[in-house]
Amino acid sequence: MPTPKQIEKLAAVVGRKAPPVGGLAPDDDLPPEYWESILRDVPADDMRSKPGVRMRPLVDIPQHVLRVSCRRCGRTVEIQKGDAARLYGPDAIWRDVGQRLLDNTCTQRTARHEEDGCWPVFE
Repeated sequence: MPTPKQIEKLAAVVGRKAPPVGGLAPDDDLPPEYWESILRDVPADDMRSKPGVRMRPLVDIPQHVLRVSCRRCGRTVEIQKGDAARLYGPDAIWRDVGQRLLDNTCTQRTARHEEDGCWPVFE
């Protein structure tokens, strides 16, 4: 247990190290450092797959076999690039094709539109 003299000494040190400015009020603007860090941050969605692969047309994707899996049910669907181009067109976007492949065979059906369907991960 500290002595009263030590307590006074600690209180003086804490009082000197206290920040001069309090926190932000609810209607205050956020500091520019905050917004810079938000803009520099890589979105979480881009960390899971190669950036831009899911937004490419089928003809621009170099892989021969395209694979999409579901985060919800764990199912994986593969399709050859030639078959996907024949079924959906060569200019179809891989994200849309993958979502349709999962939705056509989805096992997670509920009565609510917001909860229906699979959650794709493009590999």
